[in-house]
Amino acid sequence: MTAPTIVTTGTDLLADAVADQAVDVQRVDWQPPMPGTIDDLATVIADPLRAEANAKAVEAYLGVTAQLVDVLPAGEALGLGTGDFLHAGPPISWERASGPMRGALMGAAAFEGIVADAEDAPAFFESGTGFTLSPAHHHHAVGPMAGVVSPSMWVFVIEDAATGARTYCSLNEGLGKVLRYGAYSPEVLDRLRWMSEVLGPVLQRAVRAAGPVDVTAMLAQMLQMGDEAHNRNRAGTLMLLRDLVPAMIRSESRAGDVADAAAFVGGNDHFFLNLAMPACKLALDAARDIEGSTMVVAMARNGTDFGIQVSGTGDQWFTGPAQVADGLYLGSYGPEDANPDIGDSAITETAGIGGFAMATAPAIVRLVGGTVPDALATTRRMGEITLTQNPRWTLPVMEFAGTPTGIDVTRVCRTGILPQINTGMAGRVAGTGQVGAGLVTPPAEIFPAALAALAERARPRVTG
Repeated sequence: MTAPTIVTTGTDLLADAVADQAVDVQRVDWQPPMPGTIDDLATVIADPLRAEANAKAVEAYLGVTAQLVDVLPAGEALGLGTGDFLHAGPPISWERASGPMRGALMGAAAFEGIVADAEDAPAFFESGTGFTLSPAHHHHAVGPMAGVVSPSMWVFVIEDAATGARTYCSLNEGLGKVLRYGAYSPEVLDRLRWMSEVLGPVLQRAVRAAGPVDVTAMLAQMLQMGDEAHNRNRAGTLMLLRDLVPAMIRSESRAGDVADAAAFVGGNDHFFLNLAMPACKLALDAARDIEGSTMVVAMARNGTDFGIQVSGTGDQWFTGPAQVADGLYLGSYGPEDANPDIGDSAITETAGIGGFAMATAPAIVRLVGGTVPDALATTRRMGEITLTQNPRWTLPVMEFAGTPTGIDVTRVCRTGILPQINTGMAGRVAGTGQVGAGLVTPPAEIFPAALAALAERARPRVTG
């Protein structure tokens, strides 16, 4: 007779009792759907469009090849004029903006010469006139942390090889006291001026001379080399230098400027993040606006709100309060110093890398906390809430399985498993800068809200 195998769910009391009797026990991690979602789940799952719509969204996402084709001033690339500012996350006003968001806007206003001193900027923004605030996502762009972009800053231009669609992201300043973490001291503004006057033009000449850089392929190589492309980008940054330095040297840029630019990029392990982010957005934008699709196409935070957008609900944001990350702090900083989660960089997790690819980057746990087994378990767990695996981006430690891709609102609501995000932490007081890095999840209530909107759209198809 074959020995019995017992399958258990819920608490471990029964499983432990059976295991003590030398019986094989398979423990299944199961819990009821999120509260209040059962009716909406039934409606959306019964939607006759859902399966085909999700397959179409996945196909569109996987069909994008993101290439770096240019580096331009944001005013030229995005059509920004004096007083126009982009920011990370869903829409927000100055009145509701967090400390790091305010600090970045203050620094950007001083950088653009709108105010003589960054400390004068609050009065300017409180006046309510002479400026616009708009999410970067609404302009086919993304920005890490505060994500503030103003006309004189330079941006990477990412293009889909097949369709010509484009996305954009600012250049990475490095870590510590930088604008994106809400710092606005004179050295922060001096660095921004150098990036606009020297770094941007040097990179522009190199990219135009070297030809398109295949960012999608580079991301695939990074995952083989221990990067997860959110908080660890060391391999990607070095590969970018490998591709661009010869063109930088041969260009018309001054030798000293080339040396300074190469040293700056080489000394900033996070530089490639600002290419990974728009590459992910480009692929996810291709999956937007497919009626019936339950695939998440954006996760973004502005330091006050955490928002998601779903393919089948258009440009609508579903928001809840941003959470404070759980992680490791720099120096004497602690949880009381940290601002709630902020930045567009969760677009990497939305695309299936970052926290979803922690298994391939065990070294990341030294930065964000946790253990190597935690990293492996996280990637496996993310597979329970996604539609597919990405065959381009594979994980050696998991027998080269593709990264979990295509967050499915119905699976999140059915399992209660929330997306895992690796993130930096900004100081809650404007001007502080970075205080740490850690792990965070979205507020749970935004997924039932998105599910309800999907159900409302699906109900005529299901009941009619």
